[in-house]
Amino acid sequence: MYNLASASAAVIMAFTFAGDLSAQATAPPSRVDEGAVSTNQLSLREAIKLALASDDPYLLEPAEQAAAFEDKAVSDSQLPDPKLRMTFANWPTNSFSYTQEPMTQLQVGVSQAFPKGDTLEYRRTKRKAQATGERFRQELRRREIILDTRLNWLDLYYWTQAEAKVFESRQAVAELIEVIQAIFATGRETSQDILRAQLELSLLDDRLVDIERKASISRAKLARRVGDAAAHRPIAIIAPGMAHPSDMIVIIDILSLHPAAKMFAARVDVADKDVDIAGEQYKPGWSVNVGYGARGAERADFASVGVVMDIPLFTAKRQDRQVAAAKKSRQASRLSRDTVLLDLKKNLQATYADWKRLSERISLYQSVVLKRAKETTEASLTSYQSGVTDFAELVRARLAELDAELSVIRLQADRLKAQAQLLFLEGEDDA
Repeated sequence: MYNLASASAAVIMAFTFAGDLSAQATAPPSRVDEGAVSTNQLSLREAIKLALASDDPYLLEPAEQAAAFEDKAVSDSQLPDPKLRMTFANWPTNSFSYTQEPMTQLQVGVSQAFPKGDTLEYRRTKRKAQATGERFRQELRRREIILDTRLNWLDLYYWTQAEAKVFESRQAVAELIEVIQAIFATGRETSQDILRAQLELSLLDDRLVDIERKASISRAKLARRVGDAAAHRPIAIIAPGMAHPSDMIVIIDILSLHPAAKMFAARVDVADKDVDIAGEQYKPGWSVNVGYGARGAERADFASVGVVMDIPLFTAKRQDRQVAAAKKSRQASRLSRDTVLLDLKKNLQATYADWKRLSERISLYQSVVLKRAKETTEASLTSYQSGVTDFAELVRARLAELDAELSVIRLQADRLKAQAQLLFLEGEDDA
């Protein structure tokens, strides 16, 4: 005959064992040296190094653009190619003789154009400013890759921890089903209790499948940065170490140094040069022509020198409009730069508030919610042992404790993600 006291004790031991496992898993991991982690595990720092060392076209493209603009800075600052002119002048058509007529000549001429004012120098500095903007764009993409790697790694870290937590609870519920089935044989429990336990087991199985699905999505996103081989390595089980962000006031003061802001500041510099180039169009451009005409029959040869000059007399619909358009374009670039700075500041304020509030929520969960959830489970165990509550209430209390534990892990991951956003804005990459 199955002993009812032993059966109840088995239920209590199973729930107590599950609670001990949860307490161990929920406790914040100790900050240890990442060098102590197994070499097969992928740490966050290693993931960042792999992402930056990869031949990612997203990171390499701005460097190529910058090099292209630097080459253009040299070519665009050179004088136009000289032009060679060769002419058979005044050739008689009745005999085609070179010596028949005194004006028959074989002419050779060279012309060289000189652009208006300091146009060439402004073109050179404009290309240099464009190259500088591309260098800032490359730095921005470097920070974006670091941020994206961190966020995807942290998502995978959360799903790994959540999977372990739910799997432990699933094992505990499976053991409980065996115990309840044994108690059911004695007539104390009803089939409803068994069905309830089996339902909860199925729901935990579904949760594991969903966690696996979301972990696969996060792993695929991480593989975009670190490669398939590294992304399929197990994630380090310790909490990643990241630098602590500076105070929000400090970060606001240095937002103008953010590569996104500096990239748009470089575009303002480019627009400045366009204004300068447009202003130079009021000045005359020059072209010098040098020619030599050879004549036959011992006649004297001819030499000629000429100058061609632009005369910008009617400027209202050309030069004036070019200058006005360049100035408006420059103002648009300034507004774009100011918009980026405002967006960066808004993002900083929102992220910093989120980071602070997440810290408060984690503290509340760890000091109050988890404690209350554990006390509720223990009270349900006591009530169940005394016959006051049924098994369904006991399972609900345990699953509520599981949800609270998963919430803590989620909050910790979200706080680290907010911290990564702040480091992206501040400029610390810890790579």
